[in-house]
Amino acid sequence: MAKIIVTEFVSLDGVIEDPGGAEDFKYGGWTFEFDRGDDGNKFKLDETMEADALLLGRKTYEGFAAAWPTREGEFADKFNNMPKYVVSSTLGEPEWNNTTVLKGDVVEAVKKLKQDQDGTIQVPGSKQLVDTLLDNDLVDQLTLMVFPVVLGRGKRLFGETSDKKRLQLAESRTVGDGVAILIYRPAASE
Repeated sequence: MAKIIVTEFVSLDGVIEDPGGAEDFKYGGWTFEFDRGDDGNKFKLDETMEADALLLGRKTYEGFAAAWPTREGEFADKFNNMPKYVVSSTLGEPEWNNTTVLKGDVVEAVKKLKQDQDGTIQVPGSKQLVDTLLDNDLVDQLTLMVFPVVLGRGKRLFGETSDKKRLQLAESRTVGDGVAILIYRPAASE
């Protein structure tokens, strides 16, 4: 059975919108205002190299598919060659290699994917998908790279859930210009 690891760039006020600057957001590219340092860059590279597949929402998939196929280097090679699963009811035939579209009930499709796969399935970005995964207890780890900035607007990481979700901090460290890496896992049931 695979583990699902959600990984997000997030501001102090919870914004995850357009960290790379490819969307039409007032503060797009806000993560580039900070140096993650060698340790932060190594963390992101190691995290990617340890992933066995990507699980993406359609919007994140479209952004990645527009950017990564033309890039080079070991990070790009890993993204371009690993299996990718996209949750979408509107995406037709995906052009990015090794991509499978998951249609139908999201929760059932992800449960089946998790059951059928081994290793780590990484979920970057994909706010709507992450909300669904968190609400249905399908996330095994939540990795946050928290940047020391308050954006004041934008799509926030956490939406409403049907019940509270208790997490346990498994690891924390600070890298670069005060960027906090926080790793959470579901807390044991009481």
